[in-house]
Amino acid sequence: MSRHETRPPETPPIKGRGGTQLDLPPVMGELGFIGLGHMGKQMASNLAAAGRPVVAYVRRADQFAQLEELGLRPTTDMGDLLDCEVVISMLPDDGAVREVVFGRSDDDFDGLAAGLMPGAIHLSMSTISTSAASLLAAEHARHGQGYVAAPVFGNPDAAKARQLFIVAAGAPADIVRCQPIFDSLGQRTFLIGADPQEANLIKLLGNMISATALEMLGEVIAVVRKRGLDPQSFIDIMTSTMFGGRAHKIYGDKIVRQAYAPGFVLHLVLKDVRLALAEAEKAGAPMPSVGVVWDRLITAIARGHGDLDWTALGLVAAEEAGLVPLTAAAAE
Repeated sequence: MSRHETRPPETPPIKGRGGTQLDLPPVMGELGFIGLGHMGKQMASNLAAAGRPVVAYVRRADQFAQLEELGLRPTTDMGDLLDCEVVISMLPDDGAVREVVFGRSDDDFDGLAAGLMPGAIHLSMSTISTSAASLLAAEHARHGQGYVAAPVFGNPDAAKARQLFIVAAGAPADIVRCQPIFDSLGQRTFLIGADPQEANLIKLLGNMISATALEMLGEVIAVVRKRGLDPQSFIDIMTSTMFGGRAHKIYGDKIVRQAYAPGFVLHLVLKDVRLALAEAEKAGAPMPSVGVVWDRLITAIARGHGDLDWTALGLVAAEEAGLVPLTAAAAE
């Protein structure tokens, strides 16, 4: 079996949104891409490196040279994406994705839903709320278009190395057509079902597992440092025994090194925590440990750390323990 979970040896005929049988090939033409941040830029460049022509929308023309070096065709006109069979969005929040789909009041663009051809697919790889995913899927369906939610697990380094894990949900025919895109971006794709919102719920809850792990790592490393022990040896022991997962290994090492360079910045983590707590409230299932993370994020942002990586939860734990940062200690 391949590393992906999405391609049976023989794919039977697939029923489309209207119940008719479809025999649609994978998408082969130009791909549109919206959202060229830390993650999106790496993902779009991987698609280009795989031989896929990518039209990359950005708001400022001063980014063109850099994007062209990555093999992308940049544009400041979102209308240039409307002939693409698939448009990928990797945007920071609900509002940004809604603006792309429904259009903005301050310009002439009416939105992807109004402009894309029938049968085109909006592949949303953003971490957004389940309610937003359902709203966007319904709007695209109203225009005869597909909507696939495929949020990813992994940081910009993983995106660059094509080591993302992709959680995908949408109409089966649309998933099949998007599969070559997933293959160019990640190491494994998990199929969740036909309802896009379910992929976003899994992504949000998965991020809460990571966030609470980061909070706990920060707290115990602060104790270790206060007691005069070597935090790297502590992490090596823990990750070689009971806590050998990626989060503990990667983020434990970063907290020990006090490496807080932006990856998943705290402002966006706070957004995900807010969305996850809303899902918990909707389900009537408390998540008190996530509430602790919420408070720590507010503290971190209030102290001016909002643009640091979420490993900076370890910085807050160290500050609360009265510990001196490595850079300050080196200067003394």
